[in-house]
Amino acid sequence: MSSLPSHTGERPVERAHGARSGWSVVAGLLPYLKPYKTRIGLALGCILLAKLCNLLMPQALKQIVDDLNVPHTLLALPLGLLLAYGLARVGNTLFSELRQVVFARVMARASRQITRQVFEHLHRLSLRFHLTRRTGGVARDVERGGKAFSDLMDWTLYSIIPVLLEVLLVTAVLVYSYDWWFAAITLATLLVYGAWTILVTEWRTRYYRATIEADNRANERVVDSLLNYETVKYFNNEAHEVGRYNENLLRLENAQVKAINTLAVLNLGQSLIVAVGVTAMMALASQGVVEGSMTVGDLVLVNAYLLQLSAPLFMLGMMYREVKQALTNMENLFSLLDQRQEVRDAPDAKILPAQPPRVRFEAVHFSYDERREILHGIDFEIPAGGTLAVVGHSGSGKSTLARLLYRFYDIDSGRILIDDLDIREVTQHSLRQAIGIVPQDTVLFNDTIFYNIRYGRPDASAEEVEAAARAAQIHAFIASLPDGYDTPVGERGLKLSGGEKQRVAIARALLKNPSILIFDEATSALDSNSERAIQSELDKISVGRTTLVIAHRLSTVMNADQILVMDAGDVVERGTHEALLVQDGRYAQMWRLQQRDGQAG
Repeated sequence: MSSLPSHTGERPVERAHGARSGWSVVAGLLPYLKPYKTRIGLALGCILLAKLCNLLMPQALKQIVDDLNVPHTLLALPLGLLLAYGLARVGNTLFSELRQVVFARVMARASRQITRQVFEHLHRLSLRFHLTRRTGGVARDVERGGKAFSDLMDWTLYSIIPVLLEVLLVTAVLVYSYDWWFAAITLATLLVYGAWTILVTEWRTRYYRATIEADNRANERVVDSLLNYETVKYFNNEAHEVGRYNENLLRLENAQVKAINTLAVLNLGQSLIVAVGVTAMMALASQGVVEGSMTVGDLVLVNAYLLQLSAPLFMLGMMYREVKQALTNMENLFSLLDQRQEVRDAPDAKILPAQPPRVRFEAVHFSYDERREILHGIDFEIPAGGTLAVVGHSGSGKSTLARLLYRFYDIDSGRILIDDLDIREVTQHSLRQAIGIVPQDTVLFNDTIFYNIRYGRPDASAEEVEAAARAAQIHAFIASLPDGYDTPVGERGLKLSGGEKQRVAIARALLKNPSILIFDEATSALDSNSERAIQSELDKISVGRTTLVIAHRLSTVMNADQILVMDAGDVVERGTHEALLVQDGRYAQMWRLQQRDGQAG
C-alpha cells in the first residue's frame, strides 16, 4: 500500500458554495441559450400575444356590460362582443401553450448539456479532488443544479416576464382611459410589493442555503453508511449510524422550519400590500361611478384588471423566491465547473505511440502534501517488453509509482519518460489508453460480470470477453452461476469474493490489451493454488509488454528482470532475485521471513 495524502491543495467541493454571484451565474448560462435564439424569440412573441389577448378580455366584458346596462325594455344580445370575449380567452390559452411547446426543447436540451458538461468535468479533475469530495453532496449538487436550470428558465420566461409585461400593459391602458391615479396606485403597489419581496427574500436566502447544506450532509451520511454496509455490520454500529444520520436530519429539520416561518412573514406582507392597493383602486372606481364619470362597465373593467393583476402579484413573490433558489442551486453546480483541473494536457500534447515502450523515472520527487515528501529522487528504467518489480513495506511509496505513471498527479520535480517522451508532453487519453492495471483494491460497477469485464474495452465482442475470462481463470466460475455472465455483482462488487473480484480485474486488464501493464498486488486476494495458476497466466501475458509489478509477496516477483526494494520513498536495493539474495540485505530478510511464514502456515 502506498502512502495516502494527508492533506490536499484542492478544497472540498462543498466549501465552494457562493463562489459566483447571481449575475455571473446568469452570464454563465447565456452560452447554453445562444443556439436557440430563434426559439426564444418565438416564445417571447407568444407571450406578448397571450398578454394582448388577456388585455382584450376585460375590454370586451366592459362593452358587454355597458350595452346590456341600458334603460330599454328590449335588449339585443351583443353576439359580436361575446364572440370577441371568447376568442380572446381562447387566444390567451392558445398562445400560452404554444410558448411552452416552442421553449420545451430549449429547456430540456440546455439542461442536459450543462449537466453532461459538469459530469465530464468531474471526470477530468485530478485524483486529489476525488479523494476530498463527498459523493452524496456532489450528486445532490448535480441533481439540483440540472433541475434548477429548467426551473430558472421556466420561472423567468413563463412567469416573471409575462407578469411584468402585463403590469406595463394594464398601467398603460389605465393611464390612457382613466384618471392617472389608477396608474399611480398600480405602480405604487407594485414598487412596494417588489421592495418587500426582494428584501425579505434576500433575508430568507440564508435559510435556504442552510437547508441545502443540511440536506447535502444528510445525503452524504446515507451514501457513506450504505456503501460501507458490511463494516457497519462487522462492528454492530447500526445504532451509531442512525444516531449520526439523525443529527443531520435534525439540522435539516431546524433549517426547514426557519425557511417555512420566514416564508409566512413574506406572504403576510405581500397579501397586506396587495389588499391595500386593490381596495384603493376599487374605492376610486366606485367613486367614479357615483360621480357619473365612469360607467358600470368601467367598474367591471377595472375590477377585471385588478383580478388579473392580483393573482400574478401574489405569485411574483414565489417567482422571485424560486428564481433565487434556482440561482443558488446553479451557483453550487457552477462551483463544480470552477474546480481547477490540476492535471492538464499541454497545448501541443502528442499522441503516445501504441507499442511496447521503454519507461524511465528520472530523479522523481513527489509529495501529496508539500510538508511531507513521499518519493525522494526515484530513478529506474523498465526496458521495452521488460518486467520491473517493486517491493517494500506498506507506506514505502510503491503504489504511488503507478498513480504517477498514470499521471493522476504531476510530479514535483524530475521526469517520467515513455520512449523519451515526458508523459506531460503526451495526451492523458493516449497515455492511459496504453496502460492496463490490476489494482490491489478492485472496485466493480453495480452491473453484470460481463459489463465489468467488457469495461476494459467497451466495443469488445462476447467471444473476446469470454477469452479474457478464461485467461484470468474465472470462466469456469462464471459458467457455474445460474445467470452466467449476466450475474449482477452488486454495489462495488460485494456479491463476489475478493479473489473473484481480482480475477475480474485481471480479465478486464487483459481485454484492454495494453502495451504497459501494472500489477498492483494483483494476486493478494487469492489462495496459494489460485495464485500459482494466475501468476503463470500473468507471466505469459507480460511477454512482449512493459510490465511494472508492485508486490508484497516476493514469490510473485522472482522472475522479474529487475527488483527494486523501497523504503520510506527511497530505493534502497535493486537487482535480480538471485543477486538480492546474495547481497543478504533487506530483500533477503523479507524473503526469509516470508518463507518461514509460509512453512508455518
